[in-house]
Amino acid sequence: MKAFILALTALLIGGCTPSAPRNTGVYLLLDTSGTYNEELKKAQSIILYTLSKLQPTDSFAVARIDTGSFSEKDIIAKATFDDRPSSANVQKRAFADAIKTFVDHSQAASYTDITGGLLQGIEFLNEKNSGRKAILIFSDLKEDLEKGYVRDVPLDLEGFEVVALNVTKLRSDNYDPREYLARVDTWRQRVEKAGGRWRMINDLERLDGLL
Repeated sequence: MKAFILALTALLIGGCTPSAPRNTGVYLLLDTSGTYNEELKKAQSIILYTLSKLQPTDSFAVARIDTGSFSEKDIIAKATFDDRPSSANVQKRAFADAIKTFVDHSQAASYTDITGGLLQGIEFLNEKNSGRKAILIFSDLKEDLEKGYVRDVPLDLEGFEVVALNVTKLRSDNYDPREYLARVDTWRQRVEKAGGRWRMINDLERLDGLL
């Protein structure tokens, strides 16, 4: 009888354990450096696609990658969508408008702080306590830091998925493809070493499995 009571108590305690969050959090980094700034129309399409897939209580933020991207000031738009569909739709329209304004008036950045953007994305999604956490990087993955910026810091990407999008080839890659392959592989290794899952999608006509 005592054993039965203990087992029943354990079952009741276990049944009271809060379930893990099921919402999704997405943080999209936009590379605006050099000629890559001309690719932003493609990024706008990805953002609209992502907005169409996100559900109530999901969170979404879009931030630019520039000189020093570990900062709230680089977030272009952010929202946690209301559980009322009508309110969520209003939020999504405002989000899309903010992105359109940014894309229409964006100026090319001089530097590319991808690591700083990742750190900001990790912080944002952890604060949202999202069940599924995804960081999307719209970039050629060429990091270029201004003198004085230190980014040799560990990343904690346990439970995160990192997806590189539209990783275009630089002019130098045409002369030596090994540069492109090495750049992609360096980021893959860094993400996986930090506990994250890595994917790359270059065919933007096939975004079905993005989220």
